[in-house]
Amino acid sequence: MLNPQTPARSHGRLDKQNRLLLVVNGLFITANALSGTFFGVYIWKASQNFSLLAWFTLLGHICMALTFWLAGRAVKMGRKKLVLGLGIGGSAVFYALVLLLGTRGIDYIWLLGAIQGTASGLFWLAYNVIYFEVTDPDNRDRFNGLAGVTGAVAGMAAPWFSGFMISRMTAESGYRTIFILSLGIFVAGVLAALLLRNRQTEGKYDWRLPWRIWSVPRTSWRPVLAALIIQGVRESVFGMMIGLLVYIQTGSELRLGNYTLITSAVAFVGFYAVGRWLKPAWRIWGMLAGAVVMTLVIVLFFFGITYSTMIVFGVATSLMYPLYGIPMTSAVFDLIGGSEESARQRVEYVVVRELALNAGRIAGMAAFLVTVHYSRAPLVLNILMLIVGSAPLFSWLFMRGTLRMQARQSRQSRQERRARRMRKEPVG
Repeated sequence: MLNPQTPARSHGRLDKQNRLLLVVNGLFITANALSGTFFGVYIWKASQNFSLLAWFTLLGHICMALTFWLAGRAVKMGRKKLVLGLGIGGSAVFYALVLLLGTRGIDYIWLLGAIQGTASGLFWLAYNVIYFEVTDPDNRDRFNGLAGVTGAVAGMAAPWFSGFMISRMTAESGYRTIFILSLGIFVAGVLAALLLRNRQTEGKYDWRLPWRIWSVPRTSWRPVLAALIIQGVRESVFGMMIGLLVYIQTGSELRLGNYTLITSAVAFVGFYAVGRWLKPAWRIWGMLAGAVVMTLVIVLFFFGITYSTMIVFGVATSLMYPLYGIPMTSAVFDLIGGSEESARQRVEYVVVRELALNAGRIAGMAAFLVTVHYSRAPLVLNILMLIVGSAPLFSWLFMRGTLRMQARQSRQSRQERRARRMRKEPVG
């Protein structure tokens, strides 16, 4: 069923608002890729402490979850562009503080984590609601594929440029340069966000919907929420550790930039191909293939973590992640748009999605903190990475029913459109 707040279905095409949202997303991702890839290294070099980075990440996830829930009311009241701009501006404030504090930032890691988590929560809440409003089941995979391509291009160029700059300048001045560049890109992102349209929402913000959805038995949302929680477990640990492991093995920001250049180039190909050719009817098998390969490749860590094994891991994961990630994202937003009631409460359902993801991220980072508190032995950390890294398989198990249902709906929709064309009746 169509979202009552959106026009007729796009039949796979992207309009001006779709493309503008891709630009806003691209600027935000580029600014974060420019500096975010190296922020963990920056803190590591100042502290040599896994736990400090983990606490920064954990606090960020907690603040992000709270921001989603609290800021949902402002988005529901039609202030999506304001919330989106505040999220981008908050990220600029984060890097401004990093510039101001320098290496003393490790003494204020709680403040930096809170600001980054709040800014990310504001941006992704508004972005995901706008994304739902400007896409539909026909063009959602295509949009996600192009968003992934944009992220891959940013991941190729920005970290490599950052690594090159840091390696050619004194360490502190190199980091300051890339943080300043990120500030400028965030400002451009705020300006681009002002061009987006605000669509009206209906009703009052339902503060208790996340808890009610979870408490209702035999609902289609129960397994989806479980899949999202499990997805979040992997995101938090791998998002923090992979770049740091590459740097620890090489001791070179330039080689970390080269690593992201290679893996992002592969991700570009993966996102382009999946976004262009993966159909809703094939999501279930595409997601399974991606999940299996992403899990198996972690076994490489048990043979020793070297730059070569990290490259193999990065290439395999970057190539297969789109098969896992695009169906996961598209299926959840298709479920939100599956009825008039859920479409009207799209803000609350986006909050539900993000709360589930952040619950998983918090759990994953808590597990990491507990593990490194008792042991930092390579074997122990490898076992943790394998357990956490197998999350995509369990997400797929919980998503199977939803993916099968949406595949049937997609086939039925195509059959209906074909019949209408044969009768020469207008579609949509």
